[in-house]
Amino acid sequence: MSEPVFVACDMGTTLVKAGVVDLSGTVLAQASEESDLTRPRPGVVEQDLLQIEAEAHAAIGRAVAESGRAADIAGVSFSSQMSGIGAVGDDFRPVAPFDSWLDSRCAQDIYEMAEHARRVTQLSGCPPTYSHAPKQRWLKRTHPDVYARTRAFQVPGPFVAARLAGLDVADAYIDRTNLCFANLSDTEHGRWADELVDLFGLDREKLPRIVAPEEVIGTVTRASSTATGIPEGVPVVAGGGDQIVACLGVGVSSPGRASDSAGTASLFSVCLDRWAPDTDAMSLITSVSIVPGRYLAFAFVNGGGQGLEWVRQEILGTSAPAKDAFADLERMASAVPPGSEGLLWLPHFQGGVTPPKPHLRSGWIGITGGHSTGHLYRSVLEGIAFQYASWSAHASAAMGRPLEQVRTMGGGSKSDLWVRIKADVLGIPFVRTAESEAALLGNALLAGSATGHIDDLVSTADAWNDFTSPVDPDEKRHALYDRYRRVFDHLSAAVDPVLHELSALSREAPPS
Repeated sequence: MSEPVFVACDMGTTLVKAGVVDLSGTVLAQASEESDLTRPRPGVVEQDLLQIEAEAHAAIGRAVAESGRAADIAGVSFSSQMSGIGAVGDDFRPVAPFDSWLDSRCAQDIYEMAEHARRVTQLSGCPPTYSHAPKQRWLKRTHPDVYARTRAFQVPGPFVAARLAGLDVADAYIDRTNLCFANLSDTEHGRWADELVDLFGLDREKLPRIVAPEEVIGTVTRASSTATGIPEGVPVVAGGGDQIVACLGVGVSSPGRASDSAGTASLFSVCLDRWAPDTDAMSLITSVSIVPGRYLAFAFVNGGGQGLEWVRQEILGTSAPAKDAFADLERMASAVPPGSEGLLWLPHFQGGVTPPKPHLRSGWIGITGGHSTGHLYRSVLEGIAFQYASWSAHASAAMGRPLEQVRTMGGGSKSDLWVRIKADVLGIPFVRTAESEAALLGNALLAGSATGHIDDLVSTADAWNDFTSPVDPDEKRHALYDRYRRVFDHLSAAVDPVLHELSALSREAPPS
């Protein structure tokens, strides 16, 4: 056997990616499969766990074949979206559609759990939001028969990994990095909190066992080998939440480092050296890191990236390929001055997550007949950056020190304009990695560590990354943006009760 390689698979919301990575951190081959989101009516967003599994198998199979290194595969690791939840039965197959993190039907349960939000956040690290416990309560309340048939609740990564290894549903698991979104755990210590399970009327026996992300949970079965091209007997590593694994992949493992994941969600993460859940403002979610003794505080705009896609489809309305359309939008927005000439965008396209405010919505304020499509698009980019600035302040307070640098990844990191706007708004240098697939690198690091081929995750992650020259903030633009950011914060607070009332009104049945 020559030098070992590792299979890495990241199951995001709209795309499943797989790669084969060697010990130098080079992605030798990669492939992807698009994932379908079903939206039968407003507020409902579902997926199919079996379809996600099929997409993972297909992407892995193509990447393994392209690499020509199947015989050298020493381990496989998975990461996946964190906040949605699926229900599986005794046969380890879904008994209901996967309840996406974009689905808002559990809003009532979020509000009901809010009375205990401080205690939930203190223990789990995450306030009740579009997360597992509210979604489980919604299922029990609205579909008690399906809830009764549920043997275990699963996020996609552990579901696919366990089945790849041929595990029985009794051995279903969740890893420690995904625990925060359960709202039912003592996340710092890696265990279920019976206090919270009982408080919210849920069932402990439906919660899977908890494992470390670097634990080998089994080996690839013969059937799974046929489906993926990974040789039978290769160790399967537990893996972790996509954002936590991606942070490992870009080396966000020291206090002062932060990451910006610009994908379907716009997610801002900061590394901490202590467990410090945000029990006051509840603006940040806190999770354990894969690196021992480190923690991650993060927050995200639910569907932030979808706001950009919505502008492309509904405002620009072009039939041009997405890449060309976004290039046109960026060109138009680049001609608009900072602040979009008094136009602000509220970025909560799918409701507010941190703090939990399901009633929040997006919208433009300050629009005039003189504003163009370029103004609209630039204001969307700026609105997400303004929200990041608020979270950055909370994160700096939690660390007791200012942020040093933000490492940006995801599709949005390819936008020179957006990276510049974020650096100017936050007043912090932004850097991009040469390898854009941070989650693939993170999974390869996990697989290598779990199988004894990598001794030090932190130093190896640093060695694997090659960063571009920093995009430093411009002092004059930062000063201007800081004034706009204060108006943005004031606007966000002012419209909160209005959006709450509007959300309630929209749920009422129209007159017949």
